[in-house]
Amino acid sequence: MKTTTTSPASTRGPADHEVRDQIVAAATEHFSLYGYEKTTVSDLAKAIGFSKAYIYKFFESKQAIGEMICTNCLREIETEVSTAIAEASQPPDKLRRMFKASTEASLRLFSQDRKLYEIAASAATERWQAVLAYEERTQARIRDVLQAGRQSGDFERKTPLDEMVMAIYLVMRPYMNPLLLQHSFDYTEEAPGLLSGLVLRSLSP
Repeated sequence: MKTTTTSPASTRGPADHEVRDQIVAAATEHFSLYGYEKTTVSDLAKAIGFSKAYIYKFFESKQAIGEMICTNCLREIETEVSTAIAEASQPPDKLRRMFKASTEASLRLFSQDRKLYEIAASAATERWQAVLAYEERTQARIRDVLQAGRQSGDFERKTPLDEMVMAIYLVMRPYMNPLLLQHSFDYTEEAPGLLSGLVLRSLSP
């Protein structure tokens, strides 16, 4: 799991300080061993060898550290999805690839470490800013594909764009949200193809 800092709004101190990355890396390892809920900032301080007060110079709370880790995880998913979309030339294929890559990347990331999954679950339950921003970027990506499809003539233009973006996002959401994904494991192989096919038929001009 990468530990590049990407959410300065939830942090304190110099944005480029290497200590921040060190704290995030140590926290990621500690959470993976002991779980997010059971770990306190004091526990992290002991594990890293810093004082709790020193950690608070860089992060205002344990959640702020969790948000950084969560943001990094979600960026990994987004990078994979963006790459998959870029490899397609036509909007319908871009949409198919978006469904498939989103499901596969989310499944792999959220299931590779059950302890770190707790962070993703907490983020989704409490609606952390990292999750809200991720949802906004996902919807923007859907919008871009739809607009390209409308311009190319592949997609219908009668339905309001905002309505269609939200509808497609809600179709994808059970396979992106960690709380919902855990109940959809039995369908992750066939769901991307079936759902994207259904959506594409609804988008036909």
